[in-house]
Amino acid sequence: MRLKKIMAIISCAFMLGTGLPLPARAALIGTEQLLRNDSSERVRISSFLARAEVRRELLARGVDPADLQARVAALSDDQARDLAAHIGQLPAGGDGVGDVVGALVLVFVILLITDLLGWTKVFPFTRPIHR
Repeated sequence: MRLKKIMAIISCAFMLGTGLPLPARAALIGTEQLLRNDSSERVRISSFLARAEVRRELLARGVDPADLQARVAALSDDQARDLAAHIGQLPAGGDGVGDVVGALVLVFVILLITDLLGWTKVFPFTRPIHR
């Protein structure tokens, strides 16, 4: 009976925490604003991809320019805006070391927490919080 009561409380808390509708906001925008924003970002991306050194590197990596233009055309407005805003800061074929280091740090922290809680015994330098 006690387990059912605890599960009911947890279920109610979860439903209340995630089930409430969020308020929606709407506003009217003009056609000129929509077309100007959409086309300027896509033009910036296309002009970047049309540069000779970028096209040469893409061809060297086996990327078809026609396929790339189709993908740019398929971007959503938000994706095009984000890409156009960060196109000058993006690394050219980054090596992914930061992603690997981040994943290793995350795994280390998770294992450290489980060691401290006494659920695992991976690191010899930790002792469980409770006995």
